[in-house]
Amino acid sequence: MRQERNNIFAEIDWILVGLFIALVGFGWMNIYAASKNEENTQILDFTTKYGKQIIWIALSLPMIIIILFFNAKFYERFSGIFYLLSLLILILLFPLGKEINGAKSWFNFGFMGLQPSEFAKAFTALAVAKLLSDRQYNLGLVKNQIKAFIIIFTPAFLIIMQPDAGSAIIYLSFFFVLNREGLTLNYILFGFITLLIFILIILFGHLTILTTLLSLLTIGVVYAIYKGGKIFFRFNWYKILGLYAIIFLFTLGTEYVYNDIFKQHQRDRFEVLLGLKIDKSNIGYNSYQSELTISSGGISGKGFLQGDLTQGDFVPEQHTDYIFSTIGEEWGFLGSTLVIILFLLLLYRIIYLAESHTNKFGRIYGYGVASILFFHIAINIGMVIGLMPTIGIPLPFFSYGGSSLWGFTILLFIFIRLDAHKDYDW
Repeated sequence: MRQERNNIFAEIDWILVGLFIALVGFGWMNIYAASKNEENTQILDFTTKYGKQIIWIALSLPMIIIILFFNAKFYERFSGIFYLLSLLILILLFPLGKEINGAKSWFNFGFMGLQPSEFAKAFTALAVAKLLSDRQYNLGLVKNQIKAFIIIFTPAFLIIMQPDAGSAIIYLSFFFVLNREGLTLNYILFGFITLLIFILIILFGHLTILTTLLSLLTIGVVYAIYKGGKIFFRFNWYKILGLYAIIFLFTLGTEYVYNDIFKQHQRDRFEVLLGLKIDKSNIGYNSYQSELTISSGGISGKGFLQGDLTQGDFVPEQHTDYIFSTIGEEWGFLGSTLVIILFLLLLYRIIYLAESHTNKFGRIYGYGVASILFFHIAINIGMVIGLMPTIGIPLPFFSYGGSSLWGFTILLFIFIRLDAHKDYDW
């Protein structure tokens, strides 16, 4: 292994840096388009949203320098400290945070607000990488799987208690990281089956689904006993009873959570998405206007600052969660495709570089970065085009907000620093 150079810019991947600059720059253009009006046309008007975004972008530069200043060993050695500090800050939100839209997710410093959950993802990725890269760690053991789940879902639990379900759901992305490191696909398969049953319960009711699942299981048990006789039942009866109990508890538990834990507006969003309700003026207004705005752009779009629906402010929160609708209207199908291609290139490059790491810590963290970004991109764009319910998570490097931009910048540039050191002694 080579000795590390003193130049902090040595060996960094400029392709990733270039993709970052392209996404942030194009993102700012769309924030400008979505938030400018006749009274505010000056680019350097820092009282506007696009003006404030310039400040966030400018402040990202010294943050990047600081991240690149430390070597890879620093992030591995202090990953646990970063993780514990992120948990402490999330806990402090409950007594000290500012409530916005019914959630205590922000610290208010007067001149700015910060959302700790945007930073906790990067530090959780570091902690997961540290745990899984331990030579003594065997992910095949149940006790070690539980350790990983505790690290992943502790911040998710704190975030969902704020409540901020959108940010919490991102932590499911770490299952892709665990799967890359040897966790069976059964967990991901179980997740998809769980989601499917959840949707079916919404569509057909819990009693219908419970009866159907119990009937199918009973048919399977009868067939197995017919084929295996008493021997099968003697050695598997506890598993059979366990399956009955799981189906019963899960189905009734899902019905309870949906009707008694979920708020009415959350239930409405699922029901609008699944076609159980048609609501273009209230709960479904955002999605409807977003889809209308995107479709109006056609193939090539209406042109930069020429989107009449964007300029008319028809889509609420268009500069944040619904920023992709601005791209669709002003840049059309071609521009939207270009943005998706840029994101795919970013994800591919991260995975490609992660696989080239001889150090497990860097590889695992790289997969964490790619998985988090993928979840954000897929869910946000799916939400904007009407394929998913309104969840409320930002599009990386595009959506307005300092916490979002800084969180993704930290997440990406820690990996860029780790990648720059992969050929050196840590």
